Amino acid sequence: MVVVLSVALPGCGKSTKADLVDPTLARSTLESVLESWRRGDPIDSWQINDAPIVVQDLDWKAGVKLASFEILDQGDAVDANLFCQVELSLIDSRSKSFTRNVTYIVGTSPVPTVFRSLTP
Repeated sequence: MVVVLSVALPGCGKSTKADLVDPTLARSTLESVLESWRRGDPIDSWQINDAPIVVQDLDWKAGVKLASFEILDQGDAVDANLFCQVELSLIDSRSKSFTRNVTYIVGTSPVPTVFRSLTP
């Protein structure tokens, strides 16, 4: 019986660990995405780009405008992601300005991803 199972399940010992993040690529991807938001591009424009990037930010999706941003650190590379602290200067639908310090989680493999953490 053991022989039958070992033949039937040849790929079970394979590792599915993600590739390590490329910090330089992750940081430049984050800068490009935030600059796009600042210019007024829609969040889904990254899906139809020649080199698609998966982007998630609830303020951007809700129509909040980005006046400016400052990436506050080089980021902390942890396995497949780079965690970057960013200060956002935002403008809501009533033209009220406010700032928010947030963390972006950026991945580079297998596809580039930029997600804003739901916790600071």
